[in-house]
Amino acid sequence: MRSFVKLMAGAAILVSMHTVAMAQQVVVGVSWSNFQEERWKTDEAAIKKALEAAGAKYISADAQSSASKQLTDVESLISQGANALIVLAQDSDAIGPAIEKAAAEGIPVVGYDRLIENPEAFYITFDNKEVGRMQAEGVFKVKPEGNYVFIKGNSADPNADFLFSGQMEVLKPAIDAGKIKNVGEAYTDGWKPENAQKNMEQFLTKNDNKVDAVVASNDGTAGGAIAALDAQGLAGSVPVSGQDADKAALNRVALGTQTVSVWKDSRELGKTAAEIALALASGKKMTEIPNVQTFNGGPKKQPMQSVFLKPLPITQDNLNVVIEAGWISKAEACQGVKAGTVAACN
Repeated sequence: MRSFVKLMAGAAILVSMHTVAMAQQVVVGVSWSNFQEERWKTDEAAIKKALEAAGAKYISADAQSSASKQLTDVESLISQGANALIVLAQDSDAIGPAIEKAAAEGIPVVGYDRLIENPEAFYITFDNKEVGRMQAEGVFKVKPEGNYVFIKGNSADPNADFLFSGQMEVLKPAIDAGKIKNVGEAYTDGWKPENAQKNMEQFLTKNDNKVDAVVASNDGTAGGAIAALDAQGLAGSVPVSGQDADKAALNRVALGTQTVSVWKDSRELGKTAAEIALALASGKKMTEIPNVQTFNGGPKKQPMQSVFLKPLPITQDNLNVVIEAGWISKAEACQGVKAGTVAACN
């Protein structure tokens, strides 16, 4: 009988230890706005790796470019036991009720790469105004005057305006001096390349193909703009900017059809976001996060606790940087490049 009691006590201890271990495992829910874009797969891998290293669980949902679906996605992640959320907002205003629900339940939220202007959400991104400056500088260096087209991002994403603001900081003096003429400017619904292509086609038609430069706000929109240029035999003769260092874009940089792609190492972004989510879930205050700063540059001027990472413009001249960093293979970057034309491809 005594042996049986000991056995039962031991089993109870084991069950208790297992229950504690289960209770201690943090579940981080990630809500993606549209997981079809190439770059988010890199971000996800970095988030997963950081969470796995900490013994935390990863769950996710894809809003498929639907702001309303994202609201139900976040509710679902919460119901699945998420202790912290990372949210890539499809619409920074429409996501508000989901952030309030999470806050009411004591679940910390990390606004990922796109501003959710709510003090209940921590904000992590790259310096998007600086990205815009780098895009404009890359194009301006090649074409310091002429007819410029601006292929902007999604109007519901504050990043679109941050980028454009940075672009204008660089180009406004030349615009004011009459050296640059803005002959076309449009937002790109959903950041979709096909919408960027349609906008670019319209601007080419409107200006009888007399477009000298294109400031596109990411690599997807750059790809759409370049497709429109290519159809008119202009690809490679008109400088085009982008960002994200997508593999297709870096190959376009090597081929000369895209001038610059601003590299935001999303491996670092994903890793840092996961670490912040874990820290907040453990009870740390937003102000205790390493490298935190207060940002109030959003449309509502709402002070936000934020972390900003540094971007890097990639051109043919420093294409080797992303190859050496293991971001892309030499074969992928240099596919179709004529021998001896690009140093990184030699």
